[in-house]
Amino acid sequence: MAFENRREYLFIYSVKDANPNGDPLNANAPRKDEETGQIMVSDVRLKRTVRDQWLREGKIVFVDGSVQTLNKRMDALKKESGTSKASDAIAGCIDARLFGVTCAIGGESFSWCGPLQLKWGRSLHKVREQFIQGTAAFATSDGSDQRSFRSEYIVPFCVIAAYGIANQHSSKTTGASDSDLEEFFKGIWNGTANLISRSKVGHVPLMLLEISYVKGFNGAIGALDEKISLTDMNGSVLDNDAQYALRSVENVMLDVTRISIAIEEKKTDIQSVRLALDSRLKLKGIDELKNMLGGKLKEEMR
Repeated sequence: MAFENRREYLFIYSVKDANPNGDPLNANAPRKDEETGQIMVSDVRLKRTVRDQWLREGKIVFVDGSVQTLNKRMDALKKESGTSKASDAIAGCIDARLFGVTCAIGGESFSWCGPLQLKWGRSLHKVREQFIQGTAAFATSDGSDQRSFRSEYIVPFCVIAAYGIANQHSSKTTGASDSDLEEFFKGIWNGTANLISRSKVGHVPLMLLEISYVKGFNGAIGALDEKISLTDMNGSVLDNDAQYALRSVENVMLDVTRISIAIEEKKTDIQSVRLALDSRLKLKGIDELKNMLGGKLKEEMR
């Protein structure tokens, strides 16, 4: 059953001594806005984080990360679901229901606009990536008395914000449900914590905000990621040197004052607000939000 309440999401996480999202066309260097100095993470990378978590939990996803043809993947899904129709088989995949899918196979052709869409994530401060070199495990050829070398890019530390919105109207086509959105909420948090590979270990989920609107509301606050900022412990904006030198979230505060103001302006249209929070992250403006929302705010410390 399709969900009926529009939602907005803001996800904050940190990355330390790892590569948030390498660009394969640029020697796998972290994606970056060279004008602003901000690290960037694609929506595709964020969705992969969620999908990988769903796979760990045994959920059925359409894009499972395997190197295979569409025909082979579809045959497997049809067999698993006991159907001969591609659209019915894909309807059983949570990623297709939430993120959408375009498919043309075996005489069937359809395109679902995913009800849950994510913007590119951006770091909330300037970051200098580092190019690291080291010794590999093996020599490059027989007879060589030296091992080969390896190289990689990392970021010393960054705090990244990503924004998402769930459109109830598109869910009528894909069949995405409230239960699917709950699995997304859990998946992006737990999936980030479970990014345990050599290039990704060091990811830590810090905050996940979900705003649920009343039925019939079709608007949005929009761009929640642009309504927050990092400050020092006195509430002052970080200068360039402080931004580059940042190495721990415990040395800064996240100012959510502008989000509190925006939520107050749409208070009558909001059904509930859910906030998952790492206890190490200090929020400026959270007391105003709590006082204003009262029982509409559900806080989860993690």
